[in-house]
Amino acid sequence: MRIWLDGALRDVDAAKVSVFDHGLTVGDGVFETLKAEGGRAFALTRHLERLTRSARGLGLPDPDLDEVRTACAAVLGANPVEHGRLRVTYTGGVSPLGSDRGDAGTTLIAAVAESARRPDTTAVVTVPWVRNERSAVAGLKTTSYAENVVALAAAHRAGASEALLANTVGLLCEGTGSNVFVVLDGELHTPPLASGCLAGITRALVIDWAGAKETDLPFEVLRQAEEIFVTSSLRDAQAVVRVDDRELGTTPGPVTAEVMRIFDAKAGADLDP
Repeated sequence: MRIWLDGALRDVDAAKVSVFDHGLTVGDGVFETLKAEGGRAFALTRHLERLTRSARGLGLPDPDLDEVRTACAAVLGANPVEHGRLRVTYTGGVSPLGSDRGDAGTTLIAAVAESARRPDTTAVVTVPWVRNERSAVAGLKTTSYAENVVALAAAHRAGASEALLANTVGLLCEGTGSNVFVVLDGELHTPPLASGCLAGITRALVIDWAGAKETDLPFEVLRQAEEIFVTSSLRDAQAVVRVDDRELGTTPGPVTAEVMRIFDAKAGADLDP
């Protein structure tokens, strides 16, 4: 396996990041996860735009997007996968121990790994922890993922693939690595960005392509919605058939199934929408 690290492809065993890298010591970094199919990345331009927004939100210098594109192409070429997870990580670089940044420059890493295609349906759970919609990093895709690790582990213990969270005022927000959509009276809704959720790439495409409405939704809507699905770069749109102990059927509902059909068709027709 070969990865991109600070300007060049390197064998994975030879690629080293300093133990003083700020992304490691304090989580001072941002990242993007992209779907790779047949050696090509999906929605790369949108992901690079969000990487820049996240970097600016942390006060990091703008990443060199030409280098990021080169890095993505290089690792996909060096590690052929039919269906994979392409990860771009950009950190504050070598810094003093503590929250202050150093002046050694940033770190850029790109890597790809094989990934199984997601099934059409999944189960999710709700968890007692919340997203802080007023956080300094709300809506940024940062490497500070410890909260998500804890919540996702709770989901796995319950036989689910995802955990859904409310925000501090009790509104539906997002999953640990996904956005959430619900169907109410036949209409498609998803929480607005003001809820504190991530501006998901797949979320934005579903809103554009399927006409979903951004709506403040009480967390309890998960007990009443006719259909629920989650979205992410690797899930695309995935139907939820169980929330905690509530069963919603065994197959995607009609609205969800149509969203899945639309997404597959439009994504298949345009690799960089």
